[in-house]
Amino acid sequence: MISHKLTKGCLLIAEPSTIGDLSFNRSVLLIADHNPEGSVGFILNKPLGYTVNDLIPEIKGSFKIYNGGPVEQDNLYFIHNVPDLIPNSIEISNGIYWGGDFESTKELINEGLIRKNNIRFFLGYTGWDAQQLEDELEDNSWIVTENSYRNKIIGKSSTSFWKEKIMELGGDYLIWSNSPENPSLN
Repeated sequence: MISHKLTKGCLLIAEPSTIGDLSFNRSVLLIADHNPEGSVGFILNKPLGYTVNDLIPEIKGSFKIYNGGPVEQDNLYFIHNVPDLIPNSIEISNGIYWGGDFESTKELINEGLIRKNNIRFFLGYTGWDAQQLEDELEDNSWIVTENSYRNKIIGKSSTSFWKEKIMELGGDYLIWSNSPENPSLN
């Protein structure tokens, strides 16, 4: 079911039938890039058990790290809404930016100029080859929705995000909003 055009900046919501996939079960992703060669996204609602300071001790901040996806999980990525502060940022859409000069970013965090509602860090990303994501959409693996939060999505709480999005869809999806993560264990 495609409910919105697949573009940079849109959200992907995992269909409730995506069970047993540790990365994508109950995931909400932000599409950071989409073009004929493929797509890149970041899982927004899968926090990991550590902060950026745990990985980079010289950063004096307790910003959570999120599982961005199964690709290159040994690399740190970030999205933000302060392109005027972080040089070389790439606009995704709606005031959301990807990456930029990391040395400047570290300094700005340490100076208190970048806060938790400005930036989100990920280990890894989610990637699709040409036509792969479109095929997954045809197979009803994902629901595409507009990012109505715009650049405020960075500060969006992750704990119940998938459930909130499923409830917004309404109809037949409502029954899934309170189902256990693995319905066979019910």
